[in-house]
Amino acid sequence: MSLHLRKVTANIGAHVSGVDLARPLDEETRSALREALNVHKALVFDDVHLDDEGQQAFVRHFGDVTTAHPTVAAVDGAPNVLPVDSEQGIANHWHTDVTFVLNPPQASTLRSITVPPYGGETLIASSAAAYRQLPEPLRALADDLWAEHTNDYDYAVPAEEIDEQQAAQRARFTSIKFRTVHPVVRVHPLTGERGLFIGGFAQRIVGLSVGESRRILDLLQSYVTRPENVLRHRWSENQLVLFDNRITQHYAVDNYDRQPRRLHRVTVAGDVPVGVEGKESYSIEGDAAHYTSVAA
Repeated sequence: MSLHLRKVTANIGAHVSGVDLARPLDEETRSALREALNVHKALVFDDVHLDDEGQQAFVRHFGDVTTAHPTVAAVDGAPNVLPVDSEQGIANHWHTDVTFVLNPPQASTLRSITVPPYGGETLIASSAAAYRQLPEPLRALADDLWAEHTNDYDYAVPAEEIDEQQAAQRARFTSIKFRTVHPVVRVHPLTGERGLFIGGFAQRIVGLSVGESRRILDLLQSYVTRPENVLRHRWSENQLVLFDNRITQHYAVDNYDRQPRRLHRVTVAGDVPVGVEGKESYSIEGDAAHYTSVAA
């Protein structure tokens, strides 16, 4: 094995070289990549020559593959691959993938298909670094909080600004309504690290009003998105990024003048989040069995 890691920032991200993702990984390489993901939270691979099948085969080294999304259509002929396409909307808000279900993906991969000539970066933030940076009183508060995550909420966009295509996209996204309660501080099952498990789908703190919840969530979120906690990845052709969905958030920057931008996403089935006191998340509404198995 000739795997080599080069850190990108102090708190998140590493470039990986010396491994051919198009070939089956031996156990030593798979374990080394898992450990690198645990440490660096996001891994960048250059000169990757994979099709949809190859991307799925790589992802399966880390666990079961989910279907593309609980409500959004997959790539034609590839039910486990989600097209992240500028023509179908943009995800320019901080989020962790699919936290509105009981067991969100443990990891996500994005592979570049069409790259705009400028802009279109993906920002990935370490919620573990954010938790470590909290002052002790805020950390103690966050440890005890639980938040309701949902895919059906007020997107803060006035109705008159939404065209027919956007309305159809929103209707499709909420065609099955999910509401799940997760710990605000999640304990990573492999490393024991604590991270802020919030993001755009977290809409209300259990026991607080919407207004009170928003102020607390915004305060905690401000630590996640500190510049020193963020990897700003500028896409090139034939790249793949693997990130730990348990302990990161990400954001697609809308700065490319609506030029074509397309990535393909494949995700690994996750476990049910656990909080500081050992309690598990619980579902209020929506069954995601058609989307994902539950990882052991």
